[in-house]
Amino acid sequence: MGTALRRIQVGTALSAFGNGFTVPFTFIYVSQVRGLGAGTAGVVLATFAVAALFVLPFTGRVIDQRGPVPVAVVGTVLAAAGSLGLGLSGSEPVVIAAAGALGAGIAVVQPALATMIVWCSTTATRSRAFATQFFLNNLGLGLGGLLGGLLVDTAHPASFIRLFAIEAAMFLVLGAVIATVRMPHAPQVDGAVRSDGAASGGWRLLLGDRAMVMVSVLGFVMFFACYGQFESGLSAFAVEVTRISPTTLGVALAANTAVIVLAQFVVLRLVEQRRRSRVIAAVGLVWTVAWLVAGASGLVHGSHAMAVAAIISTYALFGLGEAMLAPTVAPLVADLAPARMVGQYNSAFALVKQLALALGPAVGGLMAGAGAYGAYIVMLVVCSLAISVTALRMGRHLTLLQDSPHLAAARVVARSAPRLPAGTDADADPAARIPAAPVGATAEAGPEPAATASR
Repeated sequence: MGTALRRIQVGTALSAFGNGFTVPFTFIYVSQVRGLGAGTAGVVLATFAVAALFVLPFTGRVIDQRGPVPVAVVGTVLAAAGSLGLGLSGSEPVVIAAAGALGAGIAVVQPALATMIVWCSTTATRSRAFATQFFLNNLGLGLGGLLGGLLVDTAHPASFIRLFAIEAAMFLVLGAVIATVRMPHAPQVDGAVRSDGAASGGWRLLLGDRAMVMVSVLGFVMFFACYGQFESGLSAFAVEVTRISPTTLGVALAANTAVIVLAQFVVLRLVEQRRRSRVIAAVGLVWTVAWLVAGASGLVHGSHAMAVAAIISTYALFGLGEAMLAPTVAPLVADLAPARMVGQYNSAFALVKQLALALGPAVGGLMAGAGAYGAYIVMLVVCSLAISVTALRMGRHLTLLQDSPHLAAARVVARSAPRLPAGTDADADPAARIPAAPVGATAEAGPEPAATASR
């Protein structure tokens, strides 16, 4: 890991650490501590998503035109201002405005950081770089949430101000660290299309990239069926149907984080030598089992211990799937993008994610409110199976190196190896037989958009 990438990862971890201080307590803070009610607290949480949806369509183009560093720094300052504003404000309009600033700032920072990681990595190292970022994010969030729980006291509003001040300080630390990073003059992309018109193609070119469209559809379903349910439908199902206590629900969430932190690099070693499309398909199957186990937990009325174990297992299985996706999806988005549109591709995927995170809790909450828990579980089992089917179909539209990036390393080794003596059996060096993917080549015959070129 180079110096630039190391600084990016350290800054990301510190930012996640600060974010962990406030994420679990924002709803309680707005509704109870500030006395603004549950309705206003819900509007604040929705404002985070709305602000992100507003800025993301423009963020990618700015990243590609100005570079990711200044965009990320501006985002950290905006997020710090929003976080501090949440801690200090006491009226409904100011709280909502501060939430908008915080949501917009975080939405700007995320694709900028992803683009920086792409610029500081290669096709062969990108999966490990994104897996490390995901690991540090979850570790930081977990530690921040743990320490925040020790510091907070609902009877003393000043304790919440302290939490938001810590979060704001960590955003500023992230901005300071990013500002010191010396980025390469161009992304390290192998075989990428270097078209002068790529950046001007914008959304038209991106929407014409069939592989990227399928990845975006996958991303929407994945975030809808997993992350979008954690704080709404799944939590309601666990409490109302499985009859577990809020404390046990906290244990289940801790199990999710623990699986990610403990298993991330073990999982990385298992998946980085596999086709990305098949790894994503496997995640769909893992999450199908998770939702079936969750449904079974509501049917085990004779043994509360078994029901509790089932819910905790559900959250743990989601964590396993998340650990499998971390080194797979974000690097795939980067490898699909033309060299001059990395920021736009990352922002487009972040936009899809935010749409799912906005719609997922709304649908889950409505179905939970109506008591339609059976239909709820069936819907999410179908979504999980759809992930597997769509992933396998997507694999047909990827080049060999986009779907199997570990072959890039094999090609490098093959090129640096001494030439085989005349008469040597080619089977003795399988890596040497891996053909270089032609620029613009795809898995299907016929012309495809330049955005699907092999990297």
